Amino acid sequence: KMACPYLSGKKSKRRHSEPVLFDEGDFNLSSQEGKNKITAPSQLTYNSYLQLPRLLSSQYLQSSAGGKIPVHDEHLFIVTHQAIELWFKQIIYEVDSIRQIFADSYLEERNMLLVISRISRVSDILQILSDHFLVLETMTPQDFLDFRPFLMNGSGFQSLQFRLMEIKLGMPEDLRVQYNKQHYLEVFFGHEKETLKTALGQESLFSLVNAWLERTPGLEGNGFDFFNKFRCSVQAMHGEFEAFGEEIEDEEEKQEHQLEHSRGVETFNSIFDKNKHDELVARGDRRFSHKALQGALMIYLYRDEPRFHLPFQLLQVLMNIDSHLTKFRYSQTCMVQRMIGRKFGTGGSSGYLYLRSTCSDRYKIFLDLMNLSSFLVPRDRIPPLNQKTRRSLSIQDIYAPEVMRRVAEDQE
Repeated sequence: KMACPYLSGKKSKRRHSEPVLFDEGDFNLSSQEGKNKITAPSQLTYNSYLQLPRLLSSQYLQSSAGGKIPVHDEHLFIVTHQAIELWFKQIIYEVDSIRQIFADSYLEERNMLLVISRISRVSDILQILSDHFLVLETMTPQDFLDFRPFLMNGSGFQSLQFRLMEIKLGMPEDLRVQYNKQHYLEVFFGHEKETLKTALGQESLFSLVNAWLERTPGLEGNGFDFFNKFRCSVQAMHGEFEAFGEEIEDEEEKQEHQLEHSRGVETFNSIFDKNKHDELVARGDRRFSHKALQGALMIYLYRDEPRFHLPFQLLQVLMNIDSHLTKFRYSQTCMVQRMIGRKFGTGGSSGYLYLRSTCSDRYKIFLDLMNLSSFLVPRDRIPPLNQKTRRSLSIQDIYAPEVMRRVAEDQE
């Protein structure tokens, strides 16, 4: 009988106390076929592939200059920020690929899952970035003060990749808070400054998403004309609400009801009236074009339609990006306050106060998606789709003009 040596309770006679060592002569490289085969030193290795010698030797402690004893926590400070910069690099890499896909005249549905996969990766990276500050907070303010003078004028405000990430995502330039009355471009020079200017001249993810939303099927005035149907439905809902209020006998309750009605009408008029919408855009309280906002609202209301499943998921992930980016800013703000309080930072900035100002809505890129719930209505108030539009939302590549043309021809 055979029994498992690990379960039989018997001790194995084999000895494991001494490690087994191999050298290149102990195995035949030519006989190994798998991807995980053992490699000889002359071939590509884990260390050489990741360039670890170069990467792991790039932590120079300023506190050790001149042969001095280095401050222990400066090493943590450097490694953590280098890790953050590596993640920034990956985010930029993913966003650039997504922008390239969106740059086409229409977004093919077969690419939609790829877009969602990559944009979700960006969202997940931003989410874990905030945790890096938890590691930094294991360092006490006194520990930080031990090497802070060696940082001189160095500041996170000078992070080229963070600025590139903001630009490529679509951070509104006119809504930025100045850093000591200084535009962020002024702290960059030479190639770095040219890199930022080049990025500013390119289409951001926001502008590409805006153009994509403007092409949402069902917005056409000579087609389903969603927005006018939605306007009529909302106005009817408000009319019924107002009529109900007229029957309220208690005067105080009646006034509250009328006030609620007025606020509701004013809220919806901000999207029904294009001039009011444009005023909000000019003030920085709204981001999307009027038509793009209509497209986003239609996707939200009709997200159960097969062809709106993935677009709805995309809009959800874009909101997650804003949430995680805001959390990253806030985590950094709390860490800075904990380390230096309200003192001026190493870059001469107002430190905590400046960072706190970047945690507001003005720094949200997809702010309109966050506020879209203000314009949702009960399901029975959503205008029903006609047969033609329902069919167009159930076929492949709804954003392809050729497909939409064929649907129209079939209906004629």
